[in-house]
Amino acid sequence: MKKVLVIEDERHLARFIELELNHESFDVHICYDGRTGLEQALSQDWDVILLDVMLPGMNGMEVCRQIRQVKSTPIIMITARDGVTDRVNGLDLGADDYIPKPFAIEELLARIRSLLRRVEEHRGTPSTVLTFHNLKVDLDAHEVQIEGRLLELTKREYDLLVIFMQNINRVLTREMLLDSVWGYDTEVETNVVDVYVRYVRLKLKSVGEENMIHTIRGAGYVMRS
Repeated sequence: MKKVLVIEDERHLARFIELELNHESFDVHICYDGRTGLEQALSQDWDVILLDVMLPGMNGMEVCRQIRQVKSTPIIMITARDGVTDRVNGLDLGADDYIPKPFAIEELLARIRSLLRRVEEHRGTPSTVLTFHNLKVDLDAHEVQIEGRLLELTKREYDLLVIFMQNINRVLTREMLLDSVWGYDTEVETNVVDVYVRYVRLKLKSVGEENMIHTIRGAGYVMRS
C-alpha cells in the first residue's frame, strides 16, 4: 500500500482527497499546517507528498525547500489556478509536479500514478556518484576524487561541496548553505559560510581546479564552469 502525506489546511478538501485516495488503496495521512507537515515529511518515508502552497505556520514553498535538502520524496504542489509564480517557484525548489485548484480528483489520481511510475523506473539505478568536470564525489564511499586522486576534506567541507555538486548552475544563498550544512535551527552566523567556501576553494586550487565556485555579489555562490 502506497503511503501519501497530504499537507493541506482546507479540511474539507483534505478529507475529500483522503477518501478518494483510500478508495484507490492508498494509505493517507493529513497535516493541516506547514510545520507539522514538514515534521511528518522528514520523520517518515512517504511514496508521495501532496503539498499546498498557502499553509499556516510555514508556507508550502519553504516546506518543499526544507524537504529537498534531505529527501527526494516525490512532491506534487497544489496551487491556486492563477498562481503561475507559485507553480514556477515550486518546480524550481524541487517539486516534481503541480496541480491547480480547483481540480478533478481523476486528474490528481492520474498525476500520482504517473509520478509513481517515473519513480519506479528510476529506482533500479540510483545515482550515488556526483560528477562535474574532473571532480567526482562518491556518496557511498564518502570520497572526493579529482582525476583519480583523493581530495582530503573535513566533514563540513565535504557536506558543503556535496550541496554545490547537487545544485550545479544554481545560485545558493548563504542562508540556504547554512541551513543545508549546519541545520536550519543553528545559531551559527552566515559569515561562517564564507569561511568554509574559502577553505573548499583553496583545496580545489591545490589540485589544479580553480574557478569552480563563483561569488554572486549580493546573492551567494554558484558552482559552474
